[in-house]
Amino acid sequence: MYPTALISGLLLLGAASASELESRQASTITVDLSRTFQTMDGFGASEAFQRAVTMKRLAEDQQRKFLDLMFSTTKGAGLTILRNGIGSSVDMRDDWMVSIQPRNPGGPSATPNYVWDGSDNGQVWVSQEAVKTYGLKTIYANAWSAPGYMKTNNNDANGGSLCGVSGASCSSGDWKQAFANYLVQYVKFYQQEGVEITHLGFLNEPDYTSGTQAQDFVRVLRPTLDRNNMTHIIINCCETMGWSVMNTMLNQMRSIEGSLGVVTGHAYTSGPSSPLSTRHKTWMTEAADNNGAWTSSWYSNGGAGEGLTWANNIYGAIVNGNVSAYLYWVGAQDRPSNTNSKMIRVVNKQVEPSKRLWAFANWSRFVRPGAVRVSTSGAPSNVRTSAFRNVDGTVAVQVINNNSGSARTISVNIATAGAGSSFVAAADGVAAWVTDGSRDCDQIVATLDASGRTLSASVPPRSMVSFVLRPGGGAAKK
Repeated sequence: MYPTALISGLLLLGAASASELESRQASTITVDLSRTFQTMDGFGASEAFQRAVTMKRLAEDQQRKFLDLMFSTTKGAGLTILRNGIGSSVDMRDDWMVSIQPRNPGGPSATPNYVWDGSDNGQVWVSQEAVKTYGLKTIYANAWSAPGYMKTNNNDANGGSLCGVSGASCSSGDWKQAFANYLVQYVKFYQQEGVEITHLGFLNEPDYTSGTQAQDFVRVLRPTLDRNNMTHIIINCCETMGWSVMNTMLNQMRSIEGSLGVVTGHAYTSGPSSPLSTRHKTWMTEAADNNGAWTSSWYSNGGAGEGLTWANNIYGAIVNGNVSAYLYWVGAQDRPSNTNSKMIRVVNKQVEPSKRLWAFANWSRFVRPGAVRVSTSGAPSNVRTSAFRNVDGTVAVQVINNNSGSARTISVNIATAGAGSSFVAAADGVAAWVTDGSRDCDQIVATLDASGRTLSASVPPRSMVSFVLRPGGGAAKK
């Protein structure tokens, strides 16, 4: 349940400069529910490459803190997508992911020799907890590579192509069907553990290969899934290192585009500043500040690892890039602990979240799977706004105030709620939550006017505030 909304009645006293008066001036954001855009699938992160193993080794209270910070809608970010890595390595040296068939069975037509340890590099544990305890419904299994013996370079790293796709012939034969079978078996192993994989990817950052090769494999993978009663599984493609590169690959894959379900890309060499050229949903599936020293700052100087930076990054991808999902690279990681490649680090066996995580919380807690983005207008200078109508009827409005100086009053007006409809001004009906330098998705003062369509709150400088309104007729739930 949403906490009881607080009633605002603060009166600012004393003299003020012209700039201070301007910052205190009320601004009204108008939400038009009749103008709609993409439907959201959610927000997420990964615990691949044995990150999950290290988190499971923590004491039970720290395990629970990690899981709460990842998936709880009251104690953490409320993430709704988990991206697992499908292993391809022979063993678990360093941070590799062990394969379910580490050795060549004798060729692409030989009887497979799959092995399963019930752990999958610790990812089964995280998946089971996310699904059973927190109700997560989207598990994205992504193969970074086929096993080395299926590739032209005989290595699951350092490039190479799957034997049998265009331009990739091998003396060992055509491995396309064997790799498709391999991925299907991986899905079956998870079903055996009580976890349903919903989305399946088969490559990662293939920027120097062609869409034609991906197309060749999709022609084998889709019917293989269907023959195994996995018609519900959505194929994701293609995890390009940069967002814009994905358009080039799409132009080479038009003949099988109907077999895809979600088009995916990363934000390392280019971010999602505009929509991709596809009729499918698009996900931004990996971004991080991989080079910066760990920071838990919300705002210091606009650095790449700061929380406010990531609140704005997510905004740009959703509003300008039209993405339906946004994923950070790593959720939590034990070592190394001194980089921003993850949202949660472990220091002296204690879990420590960053402000990047709380930026995600201000989005993911309130923009739930199935939410439809709707139009907003009227934002003052250097303030970014977006709005969504959730499946349960709640309306979530995001306000990112990038201005310095004083707080300003922001009012959110629902212009087209429908004939005779209004929002509730009773307990649990309306609320606002803020993340800034001193608060982590904490509730703040919010007031609903007599019409039941305008909610107001004081938005601090350099902060993100999420407004939530519930239609009349029952209490809202996160």
